[in-house]
Amino acid sequence: MTGHPGRVGKSGGPAGAGELLELVRSGRAVTRGALQQATGLSRATVGQRLDRLFRAGWLREGAGGPVDSPLGGRPSITLEFDDSHAVVLAADLDTRHARAAVLSLTGEILAEHAGTLVVEDGPEAVLGELGHWFDRLLEKAGRPAAEVGGIGLAVPGPVESGTGRVVQPPMMPGWDGYDITGRLSRAFTEHTGAGAVPVLVDNDANLMAYGEHRAGHLDCAAFVLVKVSTGIGAGVVVDGSIYRGIDGGAGDIGHIRVGADALCRCGSYGCLAAVASGGAVARRLAESGVPAASGADVRDLLAAGHPEAAALAREAGRRVGDVLATVVTLLNPGVLMIAGDLAGTPFLTGVRELLYQRALPRSTAHLHVVTSRLGERAALIGAGALVVEHLYAPERVEERLRVLGV
Repeated sequence: MTGHPGRVGKSGGPAGAGELLELVRSGRAVTRGALQQATGLSRATVGQRLDRLFRAGWLREGAGGPVDSPLGGRPSITLEFDDSHAVVLAADLDTRHARAAVLSLTGEILAEHAGTLVVEDGPEAVLGELGHWFDRLLEKAGRPAAEVGGIGLAVPGPVESGTGRVVQPPMMPGWDGYDITGRLSRAFTEHTGAGAVPVLVDNDANLMAYGEHRAGHLDCAAFVLVKVSTGIGAGVVVDGSIYRGIDGGAGDIGHIRVGADALCRCGSYGCLAAVASGGAVARRLAESGVPAASGADVRDLLAAGHPEAAALAREAGRRVGDVLATVVTLLNPGVLMIAGDLAGTPFLTGVRELLYQRALPRSTAHLHVVTSRLGERAALIGAGALVVEHLYAPERVEERLRVLGV
């Protein structure tokens, strides 16, 4: 008997090694028998495709599972994704600060560094310095550069997903249309001596949303994260995937006009970010004699219980909540997460006041308004996960196995 030809995989033919790996990684099928049942492939074919994954070092055998048969017998050997064969690098750029890390393929942070890195210094300098950070982090983690599978980068601006280039970013002067992926790949090679690796770039709010969704809200079919720091942006995850719009512009709620006359960094007047971001609150505090120059300064003042900072943060929250009433009505999410420098009690109180006042009860009946779980690491976790999903997508698995000669 030759067995069933197999159910159709994502490539259009019978399920290949990539589909089998995806079934194991997702936990949907973790034994040979379960893989046969899920794919319709014969025992021999499943064995051949698993053998390629074992030889690549991507799968390993785990403990025996329960015996399903009432007649007893040997327990089924479970299969596990082996996350020890590679690592990924991730970095999160803010306007004046950055964070970078080495992560395992399952999202564990193995080494991390945070420090001053000013985006206005330009992409050549900033990305070159990130390459230096990555080299030091790999040494700290005790992992050779040859084990790096890819790099993920979060940036505070809209990103064209097909090219990884930022498009007219108000907070990133000098970066518009720049080849970020090429420069960061070269910086990695220059500082580590390793070969080129894939580089994925996305908006920071998108990657924060992706990381937070995977870390604690996988069962939420529509998830929205709003980052309020120096600027304001939103990330949307629908059915487990980032929603970017047609050219990466989805979620840019900071530039919705709210009827104010304040000048925004984008050059327009009346944007939400111009009146309700951490930068806007910092400016108002500075005008009243309180030392504050950024959203991070406002965060520190809020942590210290500064009354004027708290009052202004609550007012900013009301402004944002007014806009979010429309967002919630349009997307009907199950979770709305507030993150960033202003994501504390005063701001959240203001958001709730206007959101529940303006949105229809039908839109908020099953809505959970929460704050960040991963904190400052959310974009790193999201960037790392994005790289891993890229590397082990079924169609890419087949290509990589051919390159490895297995």
